[in-house]
Amino acid sequence: MKQRKIPMRKDIVTGEMAPKKQLVRVVRNQDQEVSIDPTGKMSGRGAYIALDVAIAKRAKQERTFDHVFSVKIDDQFYDDLIAYVDHQQARRELFDHD
Repeated sequence: MKQRKIPMRKDIVTGEMAPKKQLVRVVRNQDQEVSIDPTGKMSGRGAYIALDVAIAKRAKQERTFDHVFSVKIDDQFYDDLIAYVDHQQARRELFDHD
């Protein structure tokens, strides 16, 4: 059977390449609103971050998405991102047995 190509994306906090499924997409739409994109298909400018709470906290500390999207983002977004990453990380540990 033919091996399928695994799509890779760059984590904007660490700069490391990782499989797309191990990252979460954050998107800025035309109205300059920044949100988490769980489907990976929302329209707009996207950036990826690893499913790791420590990296999400580092993104909040460095205000990474403010710089990437050139938009002032409030702390509530970063808190929501940390909670989302924590939840997804816990789900991955429970259900993925790869």
